[in-house]
Amino acid sequence: MKKENKKKKRKILLSLIMILFVGVILTASTYTWFTANKTVTVDSLDVNVSTSTGLQISTDAINWKTIVTKVDILNAKTTGYNAAVNQIPAGQTNPVSTAGGVDSGTGYMNMFRGLLSDDSGLGNLKLTAAKSTEKDGTEGDFIAFDLFFNTNEAQDIYLTSGSNVIGGNSEGGGTDTSIQNAARIAFLPQGTNPEASNSSASQALKATDATGLRIWEPNADTHTANGVNNAQLNYGKSGLTPGEGNAPVEYYGVKAVFGTENAQDVNSQNPTYFTKIEAGTQGLFTTNKSGIPTTAYQQVFHLDKGVTKIRIYMWVEGQDVDCEDYASGGDLTYNLQFSSLSKQA
Repeated sequence: MKKENKKKKRKILLSLIMILFVGVILTASTYTWFTANKTVTVDSLDVNVSTSTGLQISTDAINWKTIVTKVDILNAKTTGYNAAVNQIPAGQTNPVSTAGGVDSGTGYMNMFRGLLSDDSGLGNLKLTAAKSTEKDGTEGDFIAFDLFFNTNEAQDIYLTSGSNVIGGNSEGGGTDTSIQNAARIAFLPQGTNPEASNSSASQALKATDATGLRIWEPNADTHTANGVNNAQLNYGKSGLTPGEGNAPVEYYGVKAVFGTENAQDVNSQNPTYFTKIEAGTQGLFTTNKSGIPTTAYQQVFHLDKGVTKIRIYMWVEGQDVDCEDYASGGDLTYNLQFSSLSKQA
């Protein structure tokens, strides 16, 4: 009887140890994307666009300015651009992912919203992905809008040192969870209309492929301790350290829809559903948290004479190692400043 009691006690003790061990593992883990039971994600998105050196921009190819606000972008349909599809989410939004593919029917970049699920209950998370389709207004998972540039001569356009993505809002408040470390901005040329006076023709420009696409990853050298932990646990990427000074991390952008029947591990590299994104692919370029220097601005696209339409995308990349649970609930401000000069005068 005593032996049986000892065996029972030993089994109970081992069970308690295993429960405690599993609890420690789950507590210490962070996950790429945001887990399904998270009730908050990115709380608010601010966007500010301006130009220097007299370069003018427009949200409708009719009214030309040097500074474009969120209100201008959302009101483009009411100022003469009837077909505008400008999306700036209000309130909570979610991470998405892209491999830079373009829908030739719409000229829009293919974006996918991922969802993690844990059928086993032991942290064995699986990823599914659905198409996230943009629409005009304040709903959606990412920012997307058209900008028009008018020039009398061919020239390159650069991002100045006034361009960045920061945590919090433009008034200096808001919540900073370092989700800006997973932010992306893309510039997708839609075409050029040589007749600047014909606004309808400029508005109708549409890309048929990803020619000229540039994707920008700001803050590429910076990670939190949780981001470093996520990189190691879920992607097997070691050597990263909390803070600045890290080398850019490659990632696998989602390129197709896949449901529960084809659910993937979060670190999957399956070429049917993912494309490897690193410097030079999909026009990707990276900058550090310190930003774009004043001595050499970052060239992003080329303008031919006339009006060129560029579709801008801003999002939180779910496949980035810094897109993890502890970064959810933050606010983001995207700042863009364009110049025809390659450096500060």
